[in-house]
Amino acid sequence: MQGTIIFVGVLVFFVFVLAGMSFKVIRPYEKGLVERLGKYQRILDSGLNVIIPIFDRIIKVDMREFVLDVPSQMVITKDNVGVEVDAVIYAQVTDPVKSKYEIGNYILAATKLAQTNLRNIVGELELDQTLTSRDLINTQLRDVLDAATDKWGARVNRVELQRIDPPGDITAAMSRQMKAEREKRAAILEAEGFKQAEILKAEGEKRAAILEAEGRAEAIKRVAEADKFREITVAEGEAKAIINVYTAIHDGRATEDVVTIKYLEALAHIADGKASKVFLPIEASGILASLGAAVETIATGKGFGKGLQAQQSGGGAGSTEA
Repeated sequence: MQGTIIFVGVLVFFVFVLAGMSFKVIRPYEKGLVERLGKYQRILDSGLNVIIPIFDRIIKVDMREFVLDVPSQMVITKDNVGVEVDAVIYAQVTDPVKSKYEIGNYILAATKLAQTNLRNIVGELELDQTLTSRDLINTQLRDVLDAATDKWGARVNRVELQRIDPPGDITAAMSRQMKAEREKRAAILEAEGFKQAEILKAEGEKRAAILEAEGRAEAIKRVAEADKFREITVAEGEAKAIINVYTAIHDGRATEDVVTIKYLEALAHIADGKASKVFLPIEASGILASLGAAVETIATGKGFGKGLQAQQSGGGAGSTEA
C-alpha cells in the first residue's frame, strides 16, 4: 500500500513536470523554431505555446536589429596609400528558419564579408576620393552585404564607416595643403574686396562728376533763359518806347527844325566818349546842311529870330519860315 502511494506520487510529479515542459512562452521580439526528433516542425509566435515535451525542442531567434562592429584593418587605396578603416553594420533577421539552417554563424559571416568587400571598394578609390566619398562607400558596401545575407535570412539596414585614418605624414601634408588653400582663398577674397571697393569708389566719383556737370549745365541753362528773358523784355520796352516816340512825333507834326535839334542832342551823346574819331551815317550830311541853313538864318535875323520875336511880341503865336 505504501509503495502504491509512492508510485502515484512520483507519477503525479512527472505529470506536473511534463505539463510544465509542455508550455513555452515566446517574447514579443522572438520567434520559436520547433524541432521534433531533430526535424524542423514549425515556427512559434510570441505568447504562450504548447509543445510535446521530450520530443519537441525549441530554438529561440532574436528578431531585433543588431549591430556588428567590423574590426579595423589596413587598406591600400588606388594611389598606393595605406589607410586604416573600420565600419559598423546594422542588420536584422528577417527569416528565422534560414538564419539557423542556411548558415552556421551569420554574424561572423557578415563581419568577414564586410571586411573583404571594404578592402575591394576602398582599393578602387584614390585617397582624396576615399576621404570625401563616405556615402558612396557605405551604399556600395550595404548593397553587397544585403545581396549576400538575403539567403541567410538577414537584412543589412545600414552601413557606416567609423574611421578613415591616413598615415601621419600624409595627414601632416594634407594639413599644410589645407592651410595653403585657406590662405589662398583669403588672399583672393581680400583682392576681390579691394577690387570691388575701388570699383564702387570710381562709380561714385563718376556719378558725382555727372551730377555736378548736370548741375552746372542746368545752372547755365537757367542763366541763359534769364538773360534771354531780360533781353527780350528790354528789347520789347525799347521797341515800345521807339513806337511811342515815333507816334508822338507824327502826332505832334514836328517840323524839320525840331528833328534837327533832336539830332544835335543825339550827336552830343555820340561824341561823349573816349574815341578820337566819330563816324556819322550818310544821312547826317543832309541834316548838317539844314543845320547850316538854320544857323545862317539865325545869324541874319530871319527865320527863327523873326518867329521868336513875333511869338514874344504877339503873345506866343507866330510862324517860322523854312
